[in-house]
Amino acid sequence: MRRSVGNVVVEGSGRSILVLHGGMGDLDSWARVTDRLHDRFRVARLLRRQYRLDEPGRVTMAQEVAAVREVAAVLDRPVLVGHSSGGVLALEALVADPELYSAAVLYEPPIVLDSPLGGESMGRARVAIEAGKPGTAFAIFLREVAGLRSPMVGMAKFVMNRQGDRVGPLVERQLDDNDAIDALGCRLEAYGKIAVPVLLLEGERSPQHLHERLDALARVLPRASRVVLPRQGHRRTHRPHRGCPGDRRLSGRSPPVCSAGTPKGYRVGVWSG
Repeated sequence: MRRSVGNVVVEGSGRSILVLHGGMGDLDSWARVTDRLHDRFRVARLLRRQYRLDEPGRVTMAQEVAAVREVAAVLDRPVLVGHSSGGVLALEALVADPELYSAAVLYEPPIVLDSPLGGESMGRARVAIEAGKPGTAFAIFLREVAGLRSPMVGMAKFVMNRQGDRVGPLVERQLDDNDAIDALGCRLEAYGKIAVPVLLLEGERSPQHLHERLDALARVLPRASRVVLPRQGHRRTHRPHRGCPGDRRLSGRSPPVCSAGTPKGYRVGVWSG
């Protein structure tokens, strides 16, 4: 059974899972995952408020948490799944409404540690947006904030600059998303009070700063497990992932509820808390 209500798609029946996409995502970002889950689980995919182009920009994290709360309240303590900035949103939701969630799976949330994520790079990215060069803005973000060094960044810059007005608003929301995370500051003390089980996922090939942020998070979460996905990075892969050590690791910790692909081939375990 599939139901689509506004900015939420709910499919299937059974134990609930609520998925929060990362930057530049939409309702389809996790569709390949939920297609493999909704025969056994009730899975909700939320278009995050930060990326709803029909609403004003510069959405705060508190406003996003409120939108997540509305969905979670009708899902009977879902497992909360968040990728990248969606993982930061998941952490904030767990802090704000701990009674609403049973567990969480977080893929490399870029939490703030000693200094802001963006710094002066964000100012130059904003100037590029105002100049009608969203590809340049996005390239600045990817290289200097996200820490991605792929040659594909240059290609994305070229293509997106040619698309101009069509992609500009979405790139601007990515910058807003980053600013909302920076506005939180370091939240490790608050995250240390999260009582539900949390599975932390990281890609072997992800930028070093994301590993360091996950290190800090793992040290404070009372019930954290951690899995490194071999040959994977922060964003996505175009080939299937043949097995995940997390499947075996979780089975030794508590009974796994499922193992399923995450965007473009990642695999993620969702388990009973």
